[in-house]
Amino acid sequence: MQKDSKDPKELPLRERKKLRTRQALVDTALELFTARDFTAVTLDEIVEAVEVSKRTFFRTFASKEDLALAPEKELWAAYLKLVENRALTGEHLFGAYKDALFAALEQMTDGWERSFRVSRTLADRTPALTAHSLRFCSETSANVVRIVADRLAGQSSGQLSGQSPGHTELRLLLDLMLAAWHRALETWIDSDAVQQDRAALTRHVHKAFAAIPAVAALAAQDS
Repeated sequence: MQKDSKDPKELPLRERKKLRTRQALVDTALELFTARDFTAVTLDEIVEAVEVSKRTFFRTFASKEDLALAPEKELWAAYLKLVENRALTGEHLFGAYKDALFAALEQMTDGWERSFRVSRTLADRTPALTAHSLRFCSETSANVVRIVADRLAGQSSGQLSGQSPGHTELRLLLDLMLAAWHRALETWIDSDAVQQDRAALTRHVHKAFAAIPAVAALAAQDS
């Protein structure tokens, strides 16, 4: 069940069919990629297995890479929307970054974490997917910084509240959050299979974030 404000059951039939087709493509592709190899599986095999046309595929995904990384892209698409809509202040930006991430995790559909784990494992062992994921991460980070900078600039001009953080500060703060996120992912993926549910992922993320003050203190010692 979707955990955001829009229950899929409330969507029009056409939209529900699109969501089912999209999920079938993701599930089937990840199964094929895992059983064989990302480069060995053709697009023809995927659409044939799901019984859809290539035209339908390209209305949903831009490429095989886009399909393989769909769970990751779903998470960060939700994250961007949350950043756009949540309250932001220059003094509590890191908290806003973190809160948006936890909210995005909560919004993912049931079973999302299983697909996400498979997708991340594939990306770690497939150079083409690693490169695609890194490029996507860079583009998403740039979008987050742009959104936050524009919002803070608008608030400052309206409230005359002083200078907002610059793009460099906003990006470094986001990169700090992402470093903790990636460390949590590594620990989660390497953990025992019974500890790889979403609750465990959330716990690992909390633990990684909790280590940040000590890391900041180490950095301050060298300043």
